[in-house]
Amino acid sequence: SFRLFLTSMPAPYFPVAVLQAGAKLTNEPPQGLRANVRRSMSVFTKEELESIEDEEKSQVWRRLQFSLKFFHAIIQERRKFGP
Repeated sequence: SFRLFLTSMPAPYFPVAVLQAGAKLTNEPPQGLRANVRRSMSVFTKEELESIEDEEKSQVWRRLQFSLKFFHAIIQERRKFGP
């Protein structure tokens, strides 16, 4: 007894029966820049954000985390307008 996690786009060479027999899950990114950044930042607890002892390194780490999550949110939003 096992589970198979599979991702697939509809294609003529892929058996339709496999897609029809399986459970379908979707994970849509939140709409809007603010919602996307909030969802990304909600993974961290306050203790994790303040876990670095050195205050200067802690501040740099928090800024880096926010910058990466903000960049990711922008890419997710811009994806709607591309091919």
